[in-house]
Amino acid sequence: MSELKHRFITTNGIQMHIAEQGEGPLVVLCHGFPESWYSWRHQLKALADAGYHAVAPDQRGYGQTDKPEAIDQYTQLHLVGDIVGLVDALGDETAVVVGHDWGAPVAWNTALLRPDRFRGVAALSVPYTPRGPAAPLPTLKAIFGDMFFYILYFQEPGKAEAELEADVRTTMRKTLYSASGSIPAPTTMPTPRPKEGTGFLTTMTDPAELPAWLTEADLDYFTAEFTRTGFRGGLNWYRNMDRSWEMMAPWNGAKLHVPALFITGDRDPVLSFGGAGVQALKENVPNLRESIMLPGVGHWTQQENPAAVNATLIAFIKSLR
Repeated sequence: MSELKHRFITTNGIQMHIAEQGEGPLVVLCHGFPESWYSWRHQLKALADAGYHAVAPDQRGYGQTDKPEAIDQYTQLHLVGDIVGLVDALGDETAVVVGHDWGAPVAWNTALLRPDRFRGVAALSVPYTPRGPAAPLPTLKAIFGDMFFYILYFQEPGKAEAELEADVRTTMRKTLYSASGSIPAPTTMPTPRPKEGTGFLTTMTDPAELPAWLTEADLDYFTAEFTRTGFRGGLNWYRNMDRSWEMMAPWNGAKLHVPALFITGDRDPVLSFGGAGVQALKENVPNLRESIMLPGVGHWTQQENPAAVNATLIAFIKSLR
């Protein structure tokens, strides 16, 4: 049985920390916000045992990987370049790329831009949506107006950092619990909140005890990482949405043809504003092999139900040529 190992590689001009396990065809696991390689802790061993070389990096701005100071160094093209460079650094010609949350657009775009290097793509929580005719942030501002929306709140450098870093353990506990399938189902639609006096954590629930899928040791790891690094690196991904949209102009409306898998939970809050993207997946991703919705699972898909995710993911990878 192979052991989990850690090391650093150079990719796309940065030093990247990776966790890896197993030998065989390469599978790259891209985490989301606010997470790290650790969010794939249940998948690394399962993929290794199934005969794959599973690699989970701390992505740009996170964990032990470099965190460029300039905000414009966190576009989708930078992030895709990091993953392509990772595959190069490992000496592989091709890989399967998997992403969750913000890691999902990285995985989708990596497969879109470099189908010659990625023989399959699997995404959790966030569906593939082709670049549209309008920039994301003006569109969100038109929709939400004077009401609070977290992506717009994240745009001002320093503001969200101050809130999230005031008590990192509470931030992580509330965030992980409140977006999960463990929180009691709301009886009514959430009430829109004004911008003034509202923060990311304002209406989140602080649980009296952790759900079964999240241990105190897990919370310790996430807390230690973000206490050390802060949240700025991850927040900078949000601050490049319009810049990434501009840079992706050559792929406007592009369909993604690499063999694909999509997994989400029926209690994932992303469905409240991303459901249309799920419905349109087969049209936008013609080679979508399967779209799975896991009952009782919220946003932290691979952490909340690792057994189902592992089985589905391994079956998909084995089906690829």
